[in-house]
Amino acid sequence: MRRPRSDPVMTQAWRQGLFWAALIVLFIVAVHVLRSILLPFVAGAAIAFFLDPLADRLEKLRVSRTLAAILVLAAFLLLIGAMLLLLEPLLQAQVTQLISRFPVYLAAARTQIDHLFEVLEDRLPPEDMQRLRDAAGAKIADLVSGAGQVLSGVLTGGVAVANILSLIFITPVVSFFLLRDWDLIIAAIDSWLPRQHVQTIREQAHLIEQTLSGFIRGQFSVCALLGVYYAIGLTALGLDFGLVVGFLAGLLIFIPFIGGLTGGLLAVLLAFAQFGDWHRPLYVALLFVIGQSLEGNFITPKLVGDRVNLHPVWIIFSLLAFGAVFGILGVLIAVPFSAVLGVLFRFALARYLSSPLYDPGQGAHPT
Repeated sequence: MRRPRSDPVMTQAWRQGLFWAALIVLFIVAVHVLRSILLPFVAGAAIAFFLDPLADRLEKLRVSRTLAAILVLAAFLLLIGAMLLLLEPLLQAQVTQLISRFPVYLAAARTQIDHLFEVLEDRLPPEDMQRLRDAAGAKIADLVSGAGQVLSGVLTGGVAVANILSLIFITPVVSFFLLRDWDLIIAAIDSWLPRQHVQTIREQAHLIEQTLSGFIRGQFSVCALLGVYYAIGLTALGLDFGLVVGFLAGLLIFIPFIGGLTGGLLAVLLAFAQFGDWHRPLYVALLFVIGQSLEGNFITPKLVGDRVNLHPVWIIFSLLAFGAVFGILGVLIAVPFSAVLGVLFRFALARYLSSPLYDPGQGAHPT
């Protein structure tokens, strides 16, 4: 008996699918292996992507691409430097005071904890009280030990030091070359695309570009606005180092959910240690509740909009998943990459709904 011939179209589709699947797996493995050195390159690519429209505008004014890249990048770095110079005296003074007063805050927190234990002693049996003390002592010891190990790793780890130095010295260089050659790189990648699907890939790439640009530019504005809001609010409430904590909280907003929670927890703990009562830490917590409500309901929808189009549960999952696989780099790239995956998933879903796999008879029915 003659064996049936396989459909050449299906065979070609399977080969293309296997090729792209292998390429994606290879890319993920490479990122995982090189994750300890990729931070300055990712930062440089983000800066180049952010500044490319400005360089394009200068090119339209008949400025050479190299000169446009130099002017735009220099203006960006000067702006960052000017902001640091303006804030440096205040930040340096507050950081120095924070370090010097840390033992005082630690003693105040210990006094509050002792007072809490005194209140509990009147309400709990002695054996339960002793177990609570032992458990609290063990947890505090583990926390101190873990913090010491993290701090030691940050200060002595060669990779961490290399990342800091590379962010300072390598990121601007990477940003310049990527910004100068951005159009050439895009044209080269476009020339490598399979001609049969080039138009479809271009359309999806355009959607991805809109998603990423909307996220990066919008999120930068959100972080700046909330940093100013928290810095002014914490300073007005009389919190020591309110400027430092406020700008740090605004910067951490870049990490959805986790950033706002971390900044608010740090501010409340400092207020608790400084004031020694429950009223003013409650005001600090209320400040962050209002800030997070404004950010989630008004600021982010207005500045970022629905371009990212990700469900909050998917964002939380992507943060945990990317962080577990790629570390701190994964946390930083989780939302942008998830937005890209969302664009590709919606495209694949649309193709599936219009294919015989969904409805062998008439295809997808409009909803």
